[in-house]
Amino acid sequence: MIALVIGSTGSTGTELVQQLLKDTAFIEVRSFAQRDLEFSNPKLKQHKVDFEHPNDWKNLVQGDVAFSCLGSTLKDAGSKKVQWKIDYDYQYNFAKIASENGIRHFVLVSAFNANSKSFFFYSKMKGQLEEAIKQLPFKALTYFKPGLLERKNTNRMGEIIGLKIIKSFNSLGLLKKQKPLTTENLAKAMIAMAKREPLGFTEVLLEKIEPTSKETR
Repeated sequence: MIALVIGSTGSTGTELVQQLLKDTAFIEVRSFAQRDLEFSNPKLKQHKVDFEHPNDWKNLVQGDVAFSCLGSTLKDAGSKKVQWKIDYDYQYNFAKIASENGIRHFVLVSAFNANSKSFFFYSKMKGQLEEAIKQLPFKALTYFKPGLLERKNTNRMGEIIGLKIIKSFNSLGLLKKQKPLTTENLAKAMIAMAKREPLGFTEVLLEKIEPTSKETR
């Protein structure tokens, strides 16, 4: 299979690319990002793209499965307008191009609280993105909806504090539905799902993201 990854320079995307490169089921991995990854591999083909101009790179979106790991925080984006552009516009445009180019399977990393009718900006944005992509004619469409992600070497203080709080509640048997998930395990589950390629729509909630070593090789 040929895998395409958008958001490949982020924590989840980088972990996903590294695992895909090790997996014999994938003969090529194509990264679409605004900068190159800090490693190379004979199976890795890197495309530096400007997401504002999809017509310049849409013909490169060719393969079997497309993974969308793109995302930002309001702090990093600087405004809701910019965050919407990154988290909604760029991802939807990529998904639309993928569907038009005959990509069979699209895998989206969404959020556990995505809801198009939410009063909260982030949840509403993610929910509307889910609904929009669901209208595209993919043979297989999978949404992963993790809670708080445990990223390697994160320097986001709010994230570090949040992880400690959630884990302390988890140790007491509380907030199990919001148990932190490592980007490594999320990537494993995404790859396992891509290799199964279930037809139609599949939604994978946090409690169902339980990859095993047998699912990757």
